[in-house]
Amino acid sequence: MPEFISAPTIVAAAGNKPKVIREFFGRVNSKTDAVSIARMSSPAGWIEPGQTPDFDEYTLVLGGTLRVEHERGVFDVTAGQAVLTRAGEWVRYSTPGDEGAEYVAVCLPAFSPSSVHRDASE
Repeated sequence: MPEFISAPTIVAAAGNKPKVIREFFGRVNSKTDAVSIARMSSPAGWIEPGQTPDFDEYTLVLGGTLRVEHERGVFDVTAGQAVLTRAGEWVRYSTPGDEGAEYVAVCLPAFSPSSVHRDASE
């Protein structure tokens, strides 16, 4: 039988400013280990610690700009664009623009605090 998800669960976010994570599927809201799907709302000037996760992350930007720093450089992802970061790659996300960013993140397997491996110095 299909499982109806009536609402997401708001989960804690890392970073220098409050970011809202609405988890629809994942370890918290649906008790799903295989995948997590969340809608993110990050404010202008938000930046999170760098990380080297054990999961692939597929990110689709709905509005604003998401900055992606990686070992070889940096690029901005804007509304209608997407980015894939693979497990084991170092990455740091931020929203430097005045409008912040709205985006959907899909993690395979599902995000967990123990599998994100945030930089210790931050």
